[in-house]
Amino acid sequence: MRFWDSSAIVSLVIEETRTPALRALREEDPAQTVWCLSEVEIASALARREREGLGEKPLEAARVDIAKLVDGWRSVTALEPTRARALRLVRTHALRAADALQLAAALVASEERPESLPFVCLDDRLRDAARREGFTVLPP
Repeated sequence: MRFWDSSAIVSLVIEETRTPALRALREEDPAQTVWCLSEVEIASALARREREGLGEKPLEAARVDIAKLVDGWRSVTALEPTRARALRLVRTHALRAADALQLAAALVASEERPESLPFVCLDDRLRDAARREGFTVLPP
C-alpha cells in the first residue's frame, strides 16, 4: 500500500510526462491510501485543465477513471489528528495548507511510522517535506 497525493492521482489519469511511471507504480501495488478531501482537490485540478482547454474526451475519461479509483481507495478521515499534524507541518516546512494536510494524512495513515508507507507525489516542495518527515517518496 502507498499514500497517493492528489496531484499524483491527476497525473495518473491525464497523460503527462510522469504518467507512465505512476501507472507502473499503480500496477505494482493497486492499493491506494489518500486524504479524504483529495477528491475535491482532484475535481479542482480537472476543472482547471478544462478551463485551460483540455478536450472533453480526455476529461470525461479522467472523470470515469477517478470514479473507479475513489471506489477502491482507502481514505484517511481522522480529521483532528490530521489537523494537529498539519499545524506542525506548516510551521516546519514551506508547505501550502492543502499540501500540509496531504502530508499530515500520510503521517496518520502510517501511524507515525513514515518508513512503513511510501508517499507518491509529484510536487517538489511536498516531496522534499515528505522525505524530511521520513517517507520514501515515489516515483524516484
